[in-house]
Amino acid sequence: MIKINFQALEKEDKQAVDAFFKDRYYENSHFNFTNLFMWRSAYNIMWTIQDDVLYMKAEWDGKEFALQPFGPADKMQLAIKNWLDYFARTGGDFSMYGIEKKMADEFIAYDEAAFNIEADRDNFDYVYSSEDLITLAGRKYHSKKNHLNSFRKTYPNAEYMPITEDIMLECKLNINSWYKKHSQENPDDPFIAAERNAIIEVLNNFVEFGLKGGAIMLDKRVVAFTFGEQLNEDTAVIHVEKADPEIRGAYPAINQSFIQNAWADMKYINREEDMGLEGLRKAKESYKPVKLIEKFNVQLK
Repeated sequence: MIKINFQALEKEDKQAVDAFFKDRYYENSHFNFTNLFMWRSAYNIMWTIQDDVLYMKAEWDGKEFALQPFGPADKMQLAIKNWLDYFARTGGDFSMYGIEKKMADEFIAYDEAAFNIEADRDNFDYVYSSEDLITLAGRKYHSKKNHLNSFRKTYPNAEYMPITEDIMLECKLNINSWYKKHSQENPDDPFIAAERNAIIEVLNNFVEFGLKGGAIMLDKRVVAFTFGEQLNEDTAVIHVEKADPEIRGAYPAINQSFIQNAWADMKYINREEDMGLEGLRKAKESYKPVKLIEKFNVQLK
């Protein structure tokens, strides 16, 4: 038994943590430092490295849970044992969320305990062909192309620009205004403030994190913006995409322009999960994903 000593996640930890994500081919949109950092406060994310394995834990609504361990494949069985020992020692109920299929197989192969392993469809990632998102070719994208053409016809002065320091300030003003409106409409939703803070955290560390971003400018105002980064050797992940809902076509405009200008060299685009929200699921399915990245939750029987 080893004692896992956790520490708070800070931006200075990026290099150490990223090394584990780059060591193997992961497709889960959460498996990158930016995602962990932007949600570290909301989920109280902690981490440590022991015996060449990265351990992370998080907390929501007072319940502590584990994240998938990262490291050499031949150390995953021991990592499972260490997690079970940790929860037994702290008196918590063991649970792990958002793991990839290969890690789920490790739990199936573990013979010292039995687990309930369930697919979490609400958190499957949607992955698209970057070429499809750029060209919007064919009948299946007919409505998307119509929305995009309508946007360009209605707003001929709209301009796509990569995110720079000047535009970043406009993005912050945009996001503050958007979240102020939504918090008034949904005063009891804690996720609204958490998401706003998470986005501001990333914008404040945009250059240091090596991100790419783009914005649609209209009359010197940001009406849509997005940012992401390379997830693995052939995939980029889009962390955030926001647009003024009153400007028809702003979402397809920022989506298509960003992929074309920033990620044309990537084969796939991961646009993350729908969180079980009906409207968001419909929107993500409408872009015709080429695959879904399965995620699983694990509890001790």
